[in-house]
Amino acid sequence: MKNELFEKYSVPKAVLTLAIPTMLSMLVTIVYNMADIFFVGQTGDANQVAAVTLTMPIFFLLMAFGSIFGIGGGSYISRLLGKRKIEEIKHTSSFSFYGCIFLGILGMIGFLLFMEPILLLAGASTNTLGFAMGYLTVIAYGAIAICLQNALAQIVRSVGAANESMIGMMMGTIINIILDPIMILSLNMGVVGAAWATVIGNTCAVIYFIYIIVKKNDVLSISLGDFKFEKDIVKNTFAIGIPASINNVLMSFSMMILNSYASAYGDNIIAALGISGRVFSVVVMLALGLAMGIQPFVGYNYAQKNYKRMNDAIKFAALIGITMGFVVMVITLAFSAQLVALFINDPSVIEIGAYILVIQVLVSPILGLQFIVTTVYQSLGKVIPSLILTVCRQGLVFIPVLVIGSSLFQLQGIIWAQPIADIFSVILAVSMYFFTYRKLKNSQVENISISLEDSIIKNNN
Repeated sequence: MKNELFEKYSVPKAVLTLAIPTMLSMLVTIVYNMADIFFVGQTGDANQVAAVTLTMPIFFLLMAFGSIFGIGGGSYISRLLGKRKIEEIKHTSSFSFYGCIFLGILGMIGFLLFMEPILLLAGASTNTLGFAMGYLTVIAYGAIAICLQNALAQIVRSVGAANESMIGMMMGTIINIILDPIMILSLNMGVVGAAWATVIGNTCAVIYFIYIIVKKNDVLSISLGDFKFEKDIVKNTFAIGIPASINNVLMSFSMMILNSYASAYGDNIIAALGISGRVFSVVVMLALGLAMGIQPFVGYNYAQKNYKRMNDAIKFAALIGITMGFVVMVITLAFSAQLVALFINDPSVIEIGAYILVIQVLVSPILGLQFIVTTVYQSLGKVIPSLILTVCRQGLVFIPVLVIGSSLFQLQGIIWAQPIADIFSVILAVSMYFFTYRKLKNSQVENISISLEDSIIKNNN
């Protein structure tokens, strides 16, 4: 159960042991996200690039289904691990596995039935609708694998098996990247080939995770015999999982709205947003990987009431996030046009894509703080703070800023909407965490005082 890592390792060593594999797996995921756009871009067709961009919100919805059980179940499992409740861990992991399959089936049916209106809402034009429908049809049939891959990676990580989680994510992504040029270019399948590569890669990752859980792990279970639909499991999984999944849902919804507003300026703008967004995802995924990496450590030490060790890990992770974001920002600012040009040879798309990218990366140094604090609240099982921070960045702030900005400043308002939302979300997240940690410290001092008073009374008696 790797208790030594949670309890004995120095904080920097423990954080790096958990976070580095997670960030590496996220880096591979970034390469995967870029690979689809890159190889589709090699077709020279901006409409196909735009089609992949338009379908990404649907992909995020499937990831949201997986997050309900991956983040929700994983958070509860980490706290159960801190309390040494092994049977409950088995029940929770089995519940998460089969619950994820059920939601994957619902997602598949929903996307197949309502595909065209969803894509039209997302901003598809007559030039891109056919490509987008071809891509989404394949993704819909692979919905179960996409949901499970996202969930199982986080569940395996929740018991400290960060390396195994990394290997599974890397395996799926590498297979995807190998298949992309074969299916998109050699077999001339275009965006449909990109979709098949994604589904096959995710399926291979799921098979690996099932093998790890069944053969290599004595804590987790996907046995139907361990499946329990118990109140505590459902409550703790959904209490954190649903707010966490709302982040992906809002990300999907906000991307659809963004594409819809941007579509008024032409398909090239959508293509530019898609490419710049893929490059900026380097910052987002690294920050997210860092935050997800410390989740088991935070949840475990919170359950053990070792708040200082927990807080030291959060501060160390925040320092890493700021440093990492600054380095990525400097590199991106220096080579923005060259980075966009890697994906498409269209001067108009390169020009606007580089401009969008420069604006996006300005928030890179502070972006990780928001992800870290959100993950901390998920680890602590704090439903309301987790929900507030989850809906803030992609919903409560972003959508109003996008609507008002586009009305007042047209395309500039659309481009600046996300960075403004990020700044506000970071300020809110940091402020909330300072308040929460002060409260935890005060409660710990009170408990120590009560224990001392009880000891004195017993000794006097």
